[in-house]
Amino acid sequence: MNIDSSLLVEDFKYELPDKLIAQVPAARREMSRLLVMNRTNGCVQHRCFQNLSDYLRAGDLVVLNDVKVIPARIFARRLSGARVEVFILDGFRMDSVHQALLKPARRIRPGERLVLKDGASLDILERNDKTFRVRLAGPMTWQIYLETHGCMPLPPYIKRAETDPAARLDRERYQTVFAAQPGAVAAPTAGLHFTPELLNDLRSKGVIVKVLTLWVGWGTFRPVESIRVIDHRMEEEYYSIPEDTQNEIMTARQQGRRVIAVGTTTTRALESWAADGFQGTSGERRAAALFITPGFPFRVIDGLITNFHLPGSTLIMLVSAFAGRERVLSAYTIAVAEKYRFYSYGDAMLIL
Repeated sequence: MNIDSSLLVEDFKYELPDKLIAQVPAARREMSRLLVMNRTNGCVQHRCFQNLSDYLRAGDLVVLNDVKVIPARIFARRLSGARVEVFILDGFRMDSVHQALLKPARRIRPGERLVLKDGASLDILERNDKTFRVRLAGPMTWQIYLETHGCMPLPPYIKRAETDPAARLDRERYQTVFAAQPGAVAAPTAGLHFTPELLNDLRSKGVIVKVLTLWVGWGTFRPVESIRVIDHRMEEEYYSIPEDTQNEIMTARQQGRRVIAVGTTTTRALESWAADGFQGTSGERRAAALFITPGFPFRVIDGLITNFHLPGSTLIMLVSAFAGRERVLSAYTIAVAEKYRFYSYGDAMLIL
């Protein structure tokens, strides 16, 4: 995929006061605010997420990412007693060996064994730049250990002590109500605003709702450190699109009906599938390394529901590719002035 070599990461940055970074979710999922933007002229309206159905019509196809976040963050001890945070990066594999981030990591070397709870331990097998290959040893499988002792992998801009009462809600609220396929290490946050009632309301209006799975990985957290956009390497993630979703998308395209992607992860899966020639059988897991930046020729989506993203991130670049960089940054400036809540637990945008 060709990327404009003149694009700079600085071109996708904006000023955001820290107080607008949401630290907790809205009291009710559907009560988040919704900024509606016309991507043709940039005009915006200010609504509530529960008003979403006002902007959708019978025959529209809404596609959700049904991935389930695993409690991928655990804590270990070195033999010296020093505490180490372990963040599992490829939880969807669920075998005995995983890639992980360790913090602090400076003195940890292959061959070391870290102590875990309940008689388990973690063997350090290999170090690869910033990541480690680690193996769980002991009486539990990874799945059982993470479910028993793991914490939800909240992004670093959410400042939460383990003893914070809000932490008890994260297992429920940092998860969509339709989550089904475990293995993600970050939530598809645009989907967090939906409730079963809202989905039923959409269906009763004639809106078609389908799912796919993209296992959200470490790349969601990874900052863009290059100066030029073209120099950033996109982390590979994996997706799977069920046959009924594939068929519904192809029918909608043939009939000229709108396809609305819920989130940048859904968008990346759909457009990766298109870039691969719409190949892939139902249940097949395929790699997605597509880096979507302005100039990208969208082949599937006609609308996008998304949260507000970090300055200079690959996600704001994707949104800018869909709606235009200047229009998106203008909408973000309006959102800041109107005191919208930003990032994972924040408010949403609908772009049509």
